Amino acid sequence: MIRINVRKYASGDADKLIRDGVHPVLARVFAARGLIDAAELNSELSGLIPPSGLLHIDAAAVYLADAIAAGKKMVIVADYDCDGATACAVGLRGLRAMGAKVDFIVPNRFEYGYGLTPEIVALAVREKAPDIIVTVDNGIASIDGVAEAARRGIDVVITDHHLPGDSLPAARVIVNPNQPSCGFPSKNLAGVGVMFYVLLALRAELRRRNVFDQQSQPKLDQLLDLVALGTVADVVKLDANNRILVAQGLKRMRSGRMHAGVAALFRAAAREARRATPFDLGFALGPRLNAAGRLADMSLGIECLTTDDEGRAWAIAQQLDEINRTRRDIEAGMQDTALTLLDSFNPRDSMTISVFDPSWHQGVIGIVASRLKDKFYRPTITFAPGEDGWIKGSGRSIAGFHLRDALDLVSKHAPTLIDKFGGHAMAAGLTLRADAFDAFSAAFEAVGRAQLTSDQLERVVDTDGMLEDAYYSTQFIALMDSQVWGQGFAPPVFCDRFHVLSQRILKEKHLKLLLEKDGRKYDAIWFGHSASLPDYARVAFRLDANEYNGVTRVQLMIEHAEAA
Repeated sequence: MIRINVRKYASGDADKLIRDGVHPVLARVFAARGLIDAAELNSELSGLIPPSGLLHIDAAAVYLADAIAAGKKMVIVADYDCDGATACAVGLRGLRAMGAKVDFIVPNRFEYGYGLTPEIVALAVREKAPDIIVTVDNGIASIDGVAEAARRGIDVVITDHHLPGDSLPAARVIVNPNQPSCGFPSKNLAGVGVMFYVLLALRAELRRRNVFDQQSQPKLDQLLDLVALGTVADVVKLDANNRILVAQGLKRMRSGRMHAGVAALFRAAAREARRATPFDLGFALGPRLNAAGRLADMSLGIECLTTDDEGRAWAIAQQLDEINRTRRDIEAGMQDTALTLLDSFNPRDSMTISVFDPSWHQGVIGIVASRLKDKFYRPTITFAPGEDGWIKGSGRSIAGFHLRDALDLVSKHAPTLIDKFGGHAMAAGLTLRADAFDAFSAAFEAVGRAQLTSDQLERVVDTDGMLEDAYYSTQFIALMDSQVWGQGFAPPVFCDRFHVLSQRILKEKHLKLLLEKDGRKYDAIWFGHSASLPDYARVAFRLDANEYNGVTRVQLMIEHAEAA
């Protein structure tokens, strides 16, 4: 069941924003998203929350500055997704610019799994012989790995943003806005954002030591294209602080001041950097980097982001594009299998979905879980075979159901079921014995039944209500596009009643329509939907500027429609 909802807002909040100079439509859009102070729309770097608010960041800066002065060798242990790759690239570029001896290692997800494990420590020692390990986008749950590093005489600096477990690793320093007692106002920094903040603090410490002054210090703003890419791709909430980081990164991309690898990824994805949007980062560049970690080796993605050789960057971007095409083919086959396995699935009878197939690829199960979650609107975990009788699961959730906490409950109720798990509210991963799959499915469903209500299982398309006729314009679209929209700060979706003048199916799966309202006609398209609409329909839509043969016209991108 899908329902169109109009977001509520306080008219006084919108009026205040209008008085502060905000466009009247955007004023109600912002107010409906809880933004009531025009100052939160500031996208200048001066508006960033200062690094000093992050717990232990000053200690991390002092420690790293001492290590640089002593010539100690650092190795970054990265995660194998886009956030991990960009965080690694930011760390490598930033630390090297400040004089550090630093290399990196990124685990192969199929051999070593996630995080700083004892096996990864041993690999780092064998291949890189570090004095110090710096984690990016992982480490907060790596108790055994940190202990192994200490046993070998290696200090660990953890930079992470994931939720901690019941206890913390005994690392030299931990910087994570979500660790206990950290009062940093933005808990939504991605891993790349945390690393960027550590570099800001380190640079300030080196200025205090007179290593640099304002003129000679490294220009860390040059890293913001990487910070923006990782932040958007990791689907963290775009609060005011993250919107600044993303806006500044997009500004650099649009002006051509981006790293060679980022430019190459735009080219490989057939997107124009001069018109870069968060959508491009999340759905074009991010997936190409993620594909390396899913199917091959994320070292390739990290090299793409760290090389300054445009030819090399383009060669890697083409490889990443090819890997992504392979990922799509694998995903399509897995999705078909999943729908066959769920052929008799009735959403009314189940609160959750758990599905396993022995032919599935570990690197793609998260995407398939996301697709099934979208189709059935249920918290979904898909499993693929691991080694020696283990299976690995990747889950995606719906609003109001905290997936990591749900797995924690399963683990508490049935301590022998799950070997290990981790993640956050909307996504999580776990490992269990293949013969425990049925028992896990039942336990996960029991948690779902205890926590979810029928209202939560109803898909809601949130909209911003009617749009006045005057704003169906490319000028208003350009004004909307000047803002940073994304996770937790959704782009505007409007809804209204239209007369359906004509409709036809494109490529057997998209509905192309001509709609009319108040005597005005509008082109519209509903991607992935082929069922026809009645003569009058209530339509939820986004505005899009569609350029064709040199002419730009307003087009309605339909999110949902129902009989009026």
